[in-house]
Amino acid sequence: MNRDRMLERLRSWGDREALVGDRRSVRYTDLLTEMDRWIDILEAAGIGPGRVVAFDGDFSDRTVTLLLALLMRNSIVVPLSSAAEGQRAESLQMAQAEFLITGHDADGAIITPLGDRPGHPLLDALDQTGHPGLILFSSGSTGRSKAILHDFDRLLGKFEVPRPSHRILSFLLLDHIGGLNTLFAGLSHGGTLITVRDRRPESICRAIAQHHAEVLPTSPTFLNLLLLTEEYRRHDFSSLRLITYGTEPMPASTLARLQRAFPGVRLQQTYGLSELGILRSKSREDGSLWVKVGGEGYETKVVEGILWIRARTAMLGYLNADGALDANGWFNTQDAVEQDGEWIRILGRTTDLINVGGQKVYPAEVEGTLLEIDNVLDATVHGEPNPIIGQCVVARINLREPETAADFKARMRRHCRGRLAPYMIPVKVELTDDIQYNARGKRMRSRAVSPSHPIPDSTS
Repeated sequence: MNRDRMLERLRSWGDREALVGDRRSVRYTDLLTEMDRWIDILEAAGIGPGRVVAFDGDFSDRTVTLLLALLMRNSIVVPLSSAAEGQRAESLQMAQAEFLITGHDADGAIITPLGDRPGHPLLDALDQTGHPGLILFSSGSTGRSKAILHDFDRLLGKFEVPRPSHRILSFLLLDHIGGLNTLFAGLSHGGTLITVRDRRPESICRAIAQHHAEVLPTSPTFLNLLLLTEEYRRHDFSSLRLITYGTEPMPASTLARLQRAFPGVRLQQTYGLSELGILRSKSREDGSLWVKVGGEGYETKVVEGILWIRARTAMLGYLNADGALDANGWFNTQDAVEQDGEWIRILGRTTDLINVGGQKVYPAEVEGTLLEIDNVLDATVHGEPNPIIGQCVVARINLREPETAADFKARMRRHCRGRLAPYMIPVKVELTDDIQYNARGKRMRSRAVSPSHPIPDSTS
């Protein structure tokens, strides 16, 4: 779907509700009016085709209308999350951003010129096509973040086929491929996006009840937190029809508890990467970790237990690293999988793999077992060097109620015996009060997150 077709779709929705939050409701007609105001402002500032423009990417009507205006101006957009404020200068440099736009609305916008970009073959080639672009950043959990360049027109092509409209809660931010997928899936089909000020369980549950959300796209880590707090019991979830989960492997124990907690809600695993976009997916059945991924424009194959994907929506490349596509356009996801015909089960990233004396340990499998233990609020697992066996398994645990490390370790061993192979049972346990998930609601194994930086606020 090109931008003219998307604009035609948006106009056709008329007075339908496009976005709603705590403070206001915005209809499609309002959205387009505000987009036009942004276009005038951008034109006056000299922001047009091929210019690299960064802006705050928290989900709101301001950022949505600005994003739409930049696409109509054929600019290259760089959504930045307020949760990554410390990395902003580095991100602007990697993206070769020429403008930074801040401010709460079009009237109060502050447009800061950052200078001409040094130049990059990928940016120059995209500029020649006349298409708008998108720059996202990898999480950088295994090193320096990578700046990922997309042709935005390719990404929009996914939304050409008309589909039913839904009321969707916007859990993921616009600096994330999943957040952008949520946005355009909603707008392209005349749905309503529900914005939230923060991503705490009580705030999400309140928004679901207040705005009658039908779809909740989120992460397994957040869903585990939701179950532990039991906040959902204090709110009306009768409107909710579908929970989609992705960004990391789902523990089997968490999925089983979700089924019991939400018996009338369909549970669907999703799969996507910043480099490729979000694939269409189908779970083999509710409560199953087996999933089929692909759809029109995507091809998949498994090579030596690793998932490879060739996608029409694949990135143009990295701005600060060598390209990851092979000569035939295949991308190594680095996700280890089991395969059963057309179905796969995702075990985890090869970069997270723990090698214990030649035996492979995937942290997600151990974490799922640890989360079954009474009094465990959260758990992450990683490897530490060991001079004899190469690596040993280490668990970092958040407890609901105080308990000595010795008592917990004894209980943990009793619970894991018979459920995990002996080499998978953690030999070292660290009890912590640190938050172990990042701003995207994704488990962080390499390091804990400071308690002062929980899932962040977002403007409604």
